[in-house]
Amino acid sequence: MATARTRSRQAVLLALYEMDVGGHDPTAALERLISEQRLNDDQAAFARVLLSGVLSDFASIDAVIEGATPSRPLREQAAVDRNILRVAVREFIVDNLTPAGAAINEAVELAKKYGSDSSPRFINGVLGAVSAPAKAAVQEGN
Repeated sequence: MATARTRSRQAVLLALYEMDVGGHDPTAALERLISEQRLNDDQAAFARVLLSGVLSDFASIDAVIEGATPSRPLREQAAVDRNILRVAVREFIVDNLTPAGAAINEAVELAKKYGSDSSPRFINGVLGAVSAPAKAAVQEGN
């Protein structure tokens, strides 16, 4: 069974995917998904925080991802993969909402569920690459 935050991440991923592929308003899509998936108040609140965070830092999040994938530009990545990466980068680098290891594991699980056969390995590799500099920066600050 999915954890409370896993269900929130799934809803955010689907809302971002709708925006990316269908041009839908991601906030409206998320509200619809919250209702359809019957997320409780805590799950809905976490999903809203994640989505608004991704949307407010979209360019910087994409720059982090592109920096870790120089041979595979963002526009050439599968829509599911790039949106899983956006959620994870926001969660553990930008906001430090979740420890890196947990966020990476959650992203890999989303990739297994929604991505292609190669998605989990790709997601794990990219997030591993972006988490190393983040960890170093945190350690330098101590």
